[in-house]
Amino acid sequence: MPIGLKEKQAIVAEVNETASKAISAVMADYRGVSVDDMTALRKTAREAGVQVRVIRNTLAKRAFEGTEFECLNEALLGPNILAFSIEDPGAGARLFKDFAKENEEFEIKALSVGGKLLPAEQIDALAKLPTRDQAISLLMAVMQAPVTKLAMTLNDIPGRATRVVAAVRDQKQQEANV
Repeated sequence: MPIGLKEKQAIVAEVNETASKAISAVMADYRGVSVDDMTALRKTAREAGVQVRVIRNTLAKRAFEGTEFECLNEALLGPNILAFSIEDPGAGARLFKDFAKENEEFEIKALSVGGKLLPAEQIDALAKLPTRDQAISLLMAVMQAPVTKLAMTLNDIPGRATRVVAAVRDQKQQEANV
């Protein structure tokens, strides 16, 4: 049953809104993947905060207009599934990478970050990006390190002075006992 014009417009508007909010997108070919596996992928995507869409290529091209994902238009061939990462730029890449390990038929085709089209081989670079919480904790550790080092250095000065005084005391006691 063909999709009517109103339904197509609604799909384009919905995908355009998602693409406008997304940080990154990953595209894959899902031919040969079972329905049960696709259902499991969608469930995992919901839990990870990733929006997954299967959309016709012509509608996707229209939906990408005015977004940073227009660069994906040249990779739109055959049946595609798209994963839009809204909060964590690497979430969709991690999701598709893990799914591709379990399903040989699932082929990652392209990804886009910051308006740039990246080849599928770059999936590891995007998947290894830290989550927001991990990035904040790394930043805090880097910011805290100099302060900690300074506190340890300042604390070491009285300790050294105390040890020197104790060594002089011990030396004088030994001389007095001799």
